Amino acid sequence: MSLATAYWCVLIAALLPYVWVGFAKTGAPGYNNRNPRAWLAKQEGNYRVQRANAAHLNAFEAFAPFAAGVVLAQLAGVDPARIALLAVVFVVLRVAHGILYLADVQMLRSLAWTGGFGCVIALLAMAALNAA
Repeated sequence: MSLATAYWCVLIAALLPYVWVGFAKTGAPGYNNRNPRAWLAKQEGNYRVQRANAAHLNAFEAFAPFAAGVVLAQLAGVDPARIALLAVVFVVLRVAHGILYLADVQMLRSLAWTGGFGCVIALLAMAALNAA
């Protein structure tokens, strides 16, 4: 695997929030694009929409540290194959996280989140150790 693989993973991770919000917006009739946040606030009993929105927000939260980890690891001279492997694992876990969020499978979702977070920590730690 190469850095190109890791860069593709960054692109995929950047697009994931929009995949999950697509599920939120199509999860109930009467979606209002004029005022989507007010529409979402009215979806109190629609747990599918709420879970899809939560996956959307969580994907945004996870993206910046992941992208920073990939870039910093590369700048620090970490082996590109290790960066790519961690990036692929991160994306697989983040896709699983979103699917598990939509399916309301809490424990596995939390495990997927933890694994993805571990990939980010590993990327950042490798960058710090390699730069020292």
